[in-house]
Amino acid sequence: MENPGTDRAEETFAQVLAALKDEYRISENKIADRIGVHVSTVNNWAHGKANPRPAAVRTLAAAFPKFTEARLFAAMGKRAPAPLSPDRKAAVLDVFDRLTEEQQEMLLLQARAVADHNQ
Repeated sequence: MENPGTDRAEETFAQVLAALKDEYRISENKIADRIGVHVSTVNNWAHGKANPRPAAVRTLAAAFPKFTEARLFAAMGKRAPAPLSPDRKAAVLDVFDRLTEEQQEMLLLQARAVADHNQ
């Protein structure tokens, strides 16, 4: 059995965006309007000049559900960030609230470094 999404890992973001446009029969202008970015931003994605930020990928996946976050992130050579459930968010904040200011700063720097590595 073939591993799901294996062939998609080789897609570029521009190719995935072209497939999205075909699937939904939608223009770059309409995509931009729907996800709240400028049309030139979408045009840069479409021509491989730039990739979207994670927040834009999430918005794109939510607006066009046939194109999952996993597929969109994979097209940029990244793994989709895990969703943050309300319980997990509360647990993180509970731990964070028990740290000194210096510890909070150190943990924030470490978390940013890990997150930036995923970018």
